[in-house]
Amino acid sequence: MNQDLNQLQPYPFEKLAQLKKGVIPAANLEHIALSVGEPKHPTPKIITEALLEHLHTLGQYPTTRGLDSLRESIAQWLVRRFQLNSQQLDPNSQILPVSGTREALFSFAQCVVDRTRPALVLMPNPFYQIYEGAALLSGAQPYFLNCDEDNAYLPDYSSVSDAVWSDCQLLYLCNPGNPSGATHSETQLKQLIELAHQFDFIIAADECYSEIYADEANKSLGLLEVSDRMGNPSFSRCVVFHSLSKRSNAPGLRSGFVAGDAAVLQQYFSYRTYHGCTLPTPTQYASIAAWNDESHVQANRELYRQKFSDVLAILDGDLDLKAPDAGFYLWAKTPISDTDFARRLFEQQHITVLPGQFLSRNTANGNPGLHHVRMALVAPVDECVEAAHRIKHFLQTL
Repeated sequence: MNQDLNQLQPYPFEKLAQLKKGVIPAANLEHIALSVGEPKHPTPKIITEALLEHLHTLGQYPTTRGLDSLRESIAQWLVRRFQLNSQQLDPNSQILPVSGTREALFSFAQCVVDRTRPALVLMPNPFYQIYEGAALLSGAQPYFLNCDEDNAYLPDYSSVSDAVWSDCQLLYLCNPGNPSGATHSETQLKQLIELAHQFDFIIAADECYSEIYADEANKSLGLLEVSDRMGNPSFSRCVVFHSLSKRSNAPGLRSGFVAGDAAVLQQYFSYRTYHGCTLPTPTQYASIAAWNDESHVQANRELYRQKFSDVLAILDGDLDLKAPDAGFYLWAKTPISDTDFARRLFEQQHITVLPGQFLSRNTANGNPGLHHVRMALVAPVDECVEAAHRIKHFLQTL
């Protein structure tokens, strides 16, 4: 067996199941799950109808590059959303469809890490655990960049030594961040692109929460957008990952894409030819319908805005938290340990939240997940409001 498998840690939800084991919640209360980031809004009909309309194409093997029309619809969306130069974005060489960002974020490290020399994979802490597993199974070592409140829950890239940057082969960037929802500024993204060129590493920007933002006039920036602005129109060393799971409430569709540096994606295409995660053709047609429509995405954002507004109004003054820049998580500070908070909340109010330490690792500078919980506002509005009232009652008992 691959000995690197022994380095993998239990997934956060395995730890959560153990934390709740033996706890009997209040029988008179319906369970409300705020722990898993699985969108619960209905999948738009334009997606399901396109899927059903093209079921007859199941008799075809899909190609690794996918339908020309899918890549073209993705390219058009990228140009519209991130104000890219359409003449500089080639759907044939700079875009690949993938089976959701999870599999792509994992497999990308297996492709790009050079095992013949020291390899660090830098990532935010707290983080999406796929980054860590991808690093370990590629033969690299994870290097955690703490996202503390003092730095607006973003990594402090200026504190990283040249020696670390020299061994860095891949940097996972989560923008907007999971769990905090913090977004990178143009200055920070420029800094990273400059560092990638100076120290010869690739940036893998996980942007799957980019379409859930609070302010229509202040959208989260994309890595390709900033790369283009700063005079790197070929997106050298920049690769972005996008998905329809959060944007279009279609997590079961398992559809997304990677885009950016053509030279990197050519190598990744070669890898994926063997990897075999191609999108079924009906899924591709459903994806085209999704990327071509923005009305359902705008309606989706409105629902999240309502939930954040209602929940924050109820918890104001009782729990230390604020609205995120983007995404659908609340990253709340807890008055007691995060594990005790989660366990007791489940027992007393039948609500499941995720302890912050389950999403982070200990470092020489501490564990930034301690005394935090992640709450995913994915349930319907009325459930989120009910959860907020129950949490408020729970807090008053502490």
